[in-house]
Amino acid sequence: MADGRAKNGGHSTKGVAGRKPKADEIRMVEQMDLTVDPLDVWAKLWAKCQEGDTLAIKTWLQYRFGMPKQKIDHTTDGEKLNIPIIQWVK
Repeated sequence: MADGRAKNGGHSTKGVAGRKPKADEIRMVEQMDLTVDPLDVWAKLWAKCQEGDTLAIKTWLQYRFGMPKQKIDHTTDGEKLNIPIIQWVK
């Protein structure tokens, strides 16, 4: 190549990029299950939720309902929008 792209170093992935093999993940989960009964862990997590531990509640909700989706509006280009403020009245 005449423009030198062949000499830029590139992105070396040589087996270190991407997700780890599913087999490794399965082995880790099996090892964890041999160490501690998963039902005991869930019971302790629930006990922390009942105490009001916000991190435990967040963890419980993420496993129960999934991670919330984040939406970002990329159409405004940083300009303020002229949206009327709505006040809720009883």
